[in-house]
Amino acid sequence: MSSRIDGDKSGQVPSGVRRIFRGPRPESVPALVGTAVTVVGLLDVAAGVFPRFRHSRIHALTEVLPGSLGPFAAALSISAGVLLLLLAHGLKRRKRRAWRAAVVLLPAGAVAQFTYRHSVIGVVIAALLLALLVRHHGEFKALPDPRSRWKALANFVLMSAGSIGLGLVIVNSHPGRVVGHPGIYEQITHVVYGLFGFEGPVDYAGRVSWTVGYSLGALGLLTALTTIYLALRPEHPAARLTADDEAKLRELLAKHGARDSLGHFALRRDKAVVFSPSGKAAVTYRVVSGVMLASGDPIGDVEAWPGAIERFMAEAKAHSWTPAVMGCSETGGEVWTRETGLDALELGDEAIVDVKDFSLTGRPMRNVRQMVKRIERNGYTTKVRRVADLTEEELEQVRGAAEAWRGTDTERGFSMALGRVGDPDDGDCIIATAHRTEEGDTSPFGDLKAIQHFVPWGKDGMSLELMRRDRAADPGMNELLIVASLEAAPGLGIEHVSLNFAMFRSALARGEKIGAGPVLRAWRSLLVFLSRWFQIESLYKFNAKFRPRWEPRFVVFRTTRDLPRIGFAAMQAEGFVTLALPRLFASRRGPKPARTCAHTHLSTAVPAQAAAEQREVRAA
Repeated sequence: MSSRIDGDKSGQVPSGVRRIFRGPRPESVPALVGTAVTVVGLLDVAAGVFPRFRHSRIHALTEVLPGSLGPFAAALSISAGVLLLLLAHGLKRRKRRAWRAAVVLLPAGAVAQFTYRHSVIGVVIAALLLALLVRHHGEFKALPDPRSRWKALANFVLMSAGSIGLGLVIVNSHPGRVVGHPGIYEQITHVVYGLFGFEGPVDYAGRVSWTVGYSLGALGLLTALTTIYLALRPEHPAARLTADDEAKLRELLAKHGARDSLGHFALRRDKAVVFSPSGKAAVTYRVVSGVMLASGDPIGDVEAWPGAIERFMAEAKAHSWTPAVMGCSETGGEVWTRETGLDALELGDEAIVDVKDFSLTGRPMRNVRQMVKRIERNGYTTKVRRVADLTEEELEQVRGAAEAWRGTDTERGFSMALGRVGDPDDGDCIIATAHRTEEGDTSPFGDLKAIQHFVPWGKDGMSLELMRRDRAADPGMNELLIVASLEAAPGLGIEHVSLNFAMFRSALARGEKIGAGPVLRAWRSLLVFLSRWFQIESLYKFNAKFRPRWEPRFVVFRTTRDLPRIGFAAMQAEGFVTLALPRLFASRRGPKPARTCAHTHLSTAVPAQAAAEQREVRAA
C-alpha cells in the first residue's frame, strides 16, 4: 500500500511532461546546442546562396532562425551561417571560447531579428538557446587545444578552397539572370575577383550582380578575418617532456621497467606526462587531432596506476579531448577499463623471443638459418654493443646512416619508437650493426650496411625500436642482425627480446587454418588486400620466422563511434598520415625548439605499429 502527502500533486503530472519542464540532461546540452547551431548555419547558408530557397516554404522557417536577416541580406546570411558552422564544432567539444562567442552572438542575432524583421519567434529561439548555454555554463569548461600560428596558414588554405567552391555555387545559382554564356574559367575568375571585392567578368541582369558581389565579398572578408585572428592570437604550443619529467620517468622505469616492454618508449620527448598524486606512476601521451593518445601501460607501481589514470582522464575532460590508449597489455587494459569505464578491443600481438629457447637448429628455422649463412659467406660481419660502448665517431656514423636510409620524409613510429639514436642519456640502449668492406665503396658511412636499435626492457630484456639498411646491401640484413642480437643477448644479460608488433595477427593466423569459417576467411582476405599498402601480413610473417610467443595488445576507447577518429589520429602519430606544409615550404623551416605547454597540467602540483622503418621487411 502506498501513501502520498496531502497536497502533493506531482504524481498527477505525466513523466513526459515533467521531463520537458526539466529540460535536457546537462551532459547532453553541448551536443544538443552544437547540433542546433549546425542546422541553423546550414539553413542560413542555403538561404543566402539559393534564390529558390529564399522563396520556398522551408525559408519561411529559416527567416525566424537566429542569424538569418532576410532574403535581401544574402551576404550577411552566408556569413552568419559559416560562422555558426565554425562555432558548432567548438560547442560540441565544450570549448569555453565557443561558449563565450555564442553567448555574444545569440543576443546580437535576436536583436537583428527584431530590428529588421520584427520577428518575435526568432527572438524566442535565440533566447532558448541562450538560456540553455547560460544555465549549463558549467558544461563548457574545455581549455584550448595546442596550437601554433601555422594553423593560420592551414585556415587560409581551407577557407580559401571552401570559399571558391561555395562561390562557384553562388555564381551558378542564378542561371536565368546570367548575361551570355560564361565558361568555367570566367566563373572562377569572377569568384576570385569577388573574394577580393572587385567586379568579375560575369554579368547579371537586374540587382543580382549586387547580391552575388556582396556574397563573394563577405566570404573573402570572412577568410581574411579568421586568418588574421589565428595569426595574431598567442601561441599555445603542445606539451613536451621536460628534463625534470624525463628524470622522474627514468626513476620509475629503473624500479618497474620490467613490467612492460613498451615502457622505455615513454621517454619520447614529443610526449607529455601526467603523474599520479603520489608520483609513483605516470601516463605519457600526445594530442593528435583532438585525440589524447597514450601508448603502452602506465609507468610505475601498479597500485598507483589508478591515480595516474584519473589524472589522465581529468586532463582529457579539461580540454574535451577524446581519450584513447594504443597497445596496452592485457593487465593494463583491465585496469584502464575498470578505472574509467572505457572499452577495450584486441589490436594485435607483440612478438617476444625468449633467448634461452632460441636456436637456429631444426627444420622450422631452416629458411632463416640458410639466409644468415649465405649472408655471412658473402663477407658480412656483425657487432652488438650498448650505446655507451660506441665512440662518438661511430655514433655519428650510425645517426647519419639511420637518417639517410629512412626511406620516408617523416620519421615513423609512436607507440614503439623512441625517436632518437645514440643520445647520451640512452647509454643502456643496444645497437646491432652489419658491416662489409668493399673495394671502391664510396659510401659516406664506410663499411656500415645495416642498423638495428633496441631499447631496454627492465634489466634483462630489450625491445626492437629501429631497423634500417643500405638499399644496396644484400637482402636478409634484418634477419642477420636479429639473429646476431639474440645470440649476443646472454653476454649482455638479456633474457627476452621484444620484436615487432603484428596488427590483427590472430585473425591472419586463424583465417589461414583449415576449418576457418567464411566470415574469418573474408576478414583475412581483406587484411591481405590492405597489406598492399600497410604492412600487416608482412610483419606477421617476418616475426613468425623467429618462433616467438605472442602477447596480445589492446586499444582502449570510450565509444565505438570514436574508433575511426582514434584510428586516424593513431595513423598520424605513427607517421602513416602526414598533415604538413608542402616540402617546398617545409624545407625552409628550421628545427623548432621544444617548449613546454602554455597551460598548467591538472597533474602538476593507432593502429600501434613498430617504429622501425619496416619497408626493409619486404626486401628481406
